[in-house]
Amino acid sequence: MIFSSLVFLYLFLPLCLLFYFLVKSTKGKNGVLIVFSLLFYSWGEPVRILFLLLSAVVNYFLGIGAAPTREELKRGDDTPSVRRKVFLALGLVFNIGMIGVFKYSKFIVTNINGIFGASLPVPNIEPVIGISFYTFQILSYVVDCYWEKVEPQRKFTKLLLYISLFPQLIAGPIVRYSTIADEIDNRRVTLSDFSEGFSRLVLGLAKKVILADNLFNIVDQFFGKDVGALTMAGTWYSVILYSLYIYFDFSGYSDMAIGMGRMFGFHFNENFNHPYLCKDVTEFWQRWHISLGSFFRDYLLPIPVFGVRNKYTSLFLVWLCTGIWHGANWNYIIWGLYYGAFIMLETAIGKKRMAKIPIVIRHIYSKLVIIVGFGIFYFEDLGDLGKFLRNLTPANPNGFSSGIEAMSLVNNLFLVIAAIICTFPLLNLVKKFSLRSQNTKAVVSVAGTLVSAGLLVLSSILLVNATANAFLYYKFG
Repeated sequence: MIFSSLVFLYLFLPLCLLFYFLVKSTKGKNGVLIVFSLLFYSWGEPVRILFLLLSAVVNYFLGIGAAPTREELKRGDDTPSVRRKVFLALGLVFNIGMIGVFKYSKFIVTNINGIFGASLPVPNIEPVIGISFYTFQILSYVVDCYWEKVEPQRKFTKLLLYISLFPQLIAGPIVRYSTIADEIDNRRVTLSDFSEGFSRLVLGLAKKVILADNLFNIVDQFFGKDVGALTMAGTWYSVILYSLYIYFDFSGYSDMAIGMGRMFGFHFNENFNHPYLCKDVTEFWQRWHISLGSFFRDYLLPIPVFGVRNKYTSLFLVWLCTGIWHGANWNYIIWGLYYGAFIMLETAIGKKRMAKIPIVIRHIYSKLVIIVGFGIFYFEDLGDLGKFLRNLTPANPNGFSSGIEAMSLVNNLFLVIAAIICTFPLLNLVKKFSLRSQNTKAVVSVAGTLVSAGLLVLSSILLVNATANAFLYYKFG
């Protein structure tokens, strides 16, 4: 089941909300969310729920084992016991192993066969949707128990709720246990919470259905055919629209997840902060997929590489893993190292010297790096990737322009302009305006309600005759 479907919007979610608010106790509400979350996850492929439940059961005991006992806390032991280290090691092996088996086993064996001329049988293991997201969540929980940042959850159903909560289960954001630990037991939903959450849900839906899906239709007209036949202008036009598409698709999902969480009383952290306003690549990754970036920063960056703690080797490890995390293909590894190279370059230059570069040059530089980076992200076939990179340059054998891209731009001008405008923080400006007085606040509130209603109606109409397009990041889960 996907969020941008009429079945989810007009059947699943209303039923979940109905039962949720009919139940009075927090324990009962948690039970409703668990049942609907498991139903949501098993929709269309019930077997994958077994892997989610297995992960929940195993990590329930791992979290308790990795945390200090009451006696250890009383003694004030500074050094973790051998038992805790063993449970932490088991947690790392189990959770990383789960991702490795279901997401990378085919890729690993295929490359071993190709490089060494071996003939190992290639496993035909179907990927388990969402496994990267919920495994990173539960792994952060086990590590935080070991680091004594959180207390282990001793009620299994509460930990299961944390792992399975359907708004963020399949494609994030990656929610830390510490973020919602208190809200699992103590939360209330005010009318303001519900209203803001619903508006955020509709905003995310509109990003997906009105902007992202239509942008991708244009991209597919160019990249979906022979990329080697594109002109230089056609290649740039397509990859720029793809960069806009991937932003609205993924940030739209995050908006919907955050909005639905708010409707149920949970406050997830933001996952995007207008990334295209960045002045350099480092800032871009502080604004893009924030939950993943902060995960690697907090749990991977401190790890010594070959026994040595060096910021450059650590950055290399982080960006290698970032690429690998996104998919079992070489283009994702290249993509991760590509960004890592620019971030290491900016780190070597230093913030002060970067700040002295004229702002216009910094913006042009960062956007070029980002746009080319998303082209690398798109082409899983390395042959097509090579053609794409060549076609960005004057070495393109097809010339500068064929006129087709110009015609496409004219036909889709309003969509492209709307997409570019919507990358700016328009809602922040509206909120600032609404704070001027009670009258402006009331006007903005009414206008916001009307806009949300209009976006919901328009999105629903577009979904009636459309084939449901899954969010892009579903496949990276």
